[in-house]
Amino acid sequence: MKNSTKLSGKNVLITAGAQGIGEAITKHFIDSGANVAIHYFSSAETANQLTEYATSKRQKAIAISGDLTKETDANALVAKTVEAFGSLDILINNAGSLVARRMLNEMEAEFWHKVMDINLTSMMFVTKAAAPHLAKNEASSVVNLASLAGRKGGHPGSLAYSTSKGAILTFTRALSAELGPQGTRVNAVAPGLILGTSFHNTHTTKESAAATTAGIPIQRAGNADDVARAVIYLASEFDGFITGATLDINGGVYNM
Repeated sequence: MKNSTKLSGKNVLITAGAQGIGEAITKHFIDSGANVAIHYFSSAETANQLTEYATSKRQKAIAISGDLTKETDANALVAKTVEAFGSLDILINNAGSLVARRMLNEMEAEFWHKVMDINLTSMMFVTKAAAPHLAKNEASSVVNLASLAGRKGGHPGSLAYSTSKGAILTFTRALSAELGPQGTRVNAVAPGLILGTSFHNTHTTKESAAATTAGIPIQRAGNADDVARAVIYLASEFDGFITGATLDINGGVYNM
């Protein structure tokens, strides 16, 4: 979909858009001709490089830092995006983290709430701030990043993470009904094993990755571009009658 006229000139906000899957998503939007607001928490260098890449193609781009677990930062992120571009067409809610593996008998309330705030509450804050601006466009779109863990429950130690990602599936369905009348579609993607990102480099061992890959019908792990292409499709007007859906990107792994 490179240089797709469906996305050319669209104004897009990507949370955590300078790392891992988010970086790939940002690159695909840039290559599709979109203007990009790149949120980052700690990846300033990559965010600035992506901004330079977009401007070299004569597209608008801005890098914005913020802690999205704080509503003030989420509000500021959206405000700065609209100030820079004049409007907002597409929101990609990509920010999230496993943080660490904790079994139930190790679980502390502080850790539980931290994971929920990073993965779910931050998404609500940003979407709440963005919704009035998305409503001003006839064909606006939100794409949320969930996970296969939200469907299957994840591996041991991912209780909080898997629960938060499962909640995103319901958040997506509920929000699609709520924002549908204003012309905003809301969908999600649920990636499975996506190697080559800092997330799995940190939280997935080689042995675990090999065992998981062996159970994938197409016999390979996914990569960030696999996810980015799906996000681009859902965000574009090509799927104008799809909302409230979750697209599974896992090579055929399902928990029947």
